[in-house]
Amino acid sequence: MEKFVIDGGTALSGTIVPAGNKNGALPILAASVLTEDEVVVRNVPKIRDVAAMMSLLEALGVRIRWLSGHDVALCAADLTAADAILDRDLAERIRASFLLAGPLLARFGRVCMPPPGGDVIGRRRLDPHLDAFVALGATVEHERDITLLAPKGLRAGDVFMDEPSVMATENALLAAARTPGLTVIGNAACEPHVQDLARMLVRMGADIQGVGSNVLAVTGSTDLHGCDHTIGPDHIEIGSFMALAGVTGGELRIRDTIPGDLRMIRLVFARLGLSTHLDGDDVIVPGGQELAMARDVGEHKITVQDGPWPAFPADLTSIAVALATQCSGTALIHEWMFENRMIFTDKLVLMGADITLCDPHRALVSGPSRLRGERVESPDIRAGMAMLIAALSAEGHSEIGNIRQIDRGYERIDERLRDLGARIRRVAAD
Repeated sequence: MEKFVIDGGTALSGTIVPAGNKNGALPILAASVLTEDEVVVRNVPKIRDVAAMMSLLEALGVRIRWLSGHDVALCAADLTAADAILDRDLAERIRASFLLAGPLLARFGRVCMPPPGGDVIGRRRLDPHLDAFVALGATVEHERDITLLAPKGLRAGDVFMDEPSVMATENALLAAARTPGLTVIGNAACEPHVQDLARMLVRMGADIQGVGSNVLAVTGSTDLHGCDHTIGPDHIEIGSFMALAGVTGGELRIRDTIPGDLRMIRLVFARLGLSTHLDGDDVIVPGGQELAMARDVGEHKITVQDGPWPAFPADLTSIAVALATQCSGTALIHEWMFENRMIFTDKLVLMGADITLCDPHRALVSGPSRLRGERVESPDIRAGMAMLIAALSAEGHSEIGNIRQIDRGYERIDERLRDLGARIRRVAAD
């Protein structure tokens, strides 16, 4: 076990390049199972969740070889129907293990899935995934494990999500891409990483219309082939770096972004008081900003509410809370998608933040607060990053435990922050 030791109060300045999208890498790696050909995936982030997915793929029989620092070749030519059983211990490491259900079911007509792991941030339903598979002709047997069967193969059909679940949409896309005929996925999620997966599947030979919308028309094929695909930059990591620069007062250039993915993030952060501008595909966070929250017409306090894309991303609500603690004014942060994500705010209160947790979904944040260093534990990826942001802006010495949670989503975060001037060390926990 390791922890971060941080001495806060230093402005973080310089230039940083975002890693590949974590939530894009996982389904894109899973897509390698759809074909017997080799697939090359570039800009793969080296984080714990990706390592867990690689272990799952290797246990199934996928041949993996790293080409360079962040480029990897995968070949699933040797897989058979007998291999379509996931290792329980490996599956329980990450929620994204369930993303292998779609490609394995489509290719072999059966798959046995243990319950997936992942962050404990509230109830995360599997029903949208299973409903999609049933709509494509599969049957479901559900005891401790989930067995999906389609002995005559899946059939194209009409899939309508009862909620725009990102992972369920990805699973439906993966399954439909190898199912001959036209499948229409309605009420689909359309986050940047869903779009990225769709673009990869098109390179593999599927025909997908409506990418970026909530209706996807997929004409699949059993003759999918290999491809070479580069994962896009992680907009959640970019938002995290924007907030880090803002609360520490530093000037930061974030290179090679996709500006269209950042429109709502930049808009919400601007309402919290953090100004940014674009220089081509780079995001500039000016240094020394006086962070002051805007007010709505009628002098009402602002509300930050997450939602399905293109709304403000749920994975940035924890980051928005940390940012708001250093902004003049009061904001209501409403995280309606996951009922346990806001529980971490007690750690920020311990550090001196003025936060009232109204209920499991809503927190009233007033600032700016003079934060002080404390010992805290990271309960999940994004809460861990929020505490890291708070610690870097706080006076004095902080320690953050259980940092493997942060490592699940942020590559070498301590090394990259030191390059920006942060005083942060990774040490063995007591």
